[in-house]
Amino acid sequence: MNAVTVVWAREPIPSPPGPSVFLAGPTPRLGGPVPSWRPSAVEELAAQWTGEQTLTVLSPESRGGKRAAHYDDQVDWETEARAAADAVLFWIPRDLDGGLPGFTTNVEFGLDVATGRAVLGCPPDCPNPERNRYLIYVARRHDVPVRDTLTDTVAAALDLVRAGEGARAAAER
Repeated sequence: MNAVTVVWAREPIPSPPGPSVFLAGPTPRLGGPVPSWRPSAVEELAAQWTGEQTLTVLSPESRGGKRAAHYDDQVDWETEARAAADAVLFWIPRDLDGGLPGFTTNVEFGLDVATGRAVLGCPPDCPNPERNRYLIYVARRHDVPVRDTLTDTVAAALDLVRAGEGARAAAER
């Protein structure tokens, strides 16, 4: 595995974070019926990352499942982390009955779609794929990469990270 560091919700975000990806998408409820998709995303990022610097993965899930004492603390951290990331990887395995509705994710995607840093992953075999149609439509209107596997979504996000690295290197010259 290549060098990957996970920064969990409400932990200090490195400044600058270096090459980085924010893992946006629905978060399962602690103890709910659906496991988190983010451990698989982190594994896939580590497997695909070939950069010389450590990749920082910004996760809105809490270390050890400890929830924020105040809702605003969580939202403020997520907003800052999404803004700091080279790529915002949206993975939306939409499941309205199983605990992954993604309602907040819809709003976040709308905020990030025109930044040039978003990637959208929507698995066609999720329980409610029809609920992702509008996001896919909007993504395509804004030239956001749309993928249907986590592996391909990670690859597209890392393409954006590499582009960000190139821009940073050019600015340093």
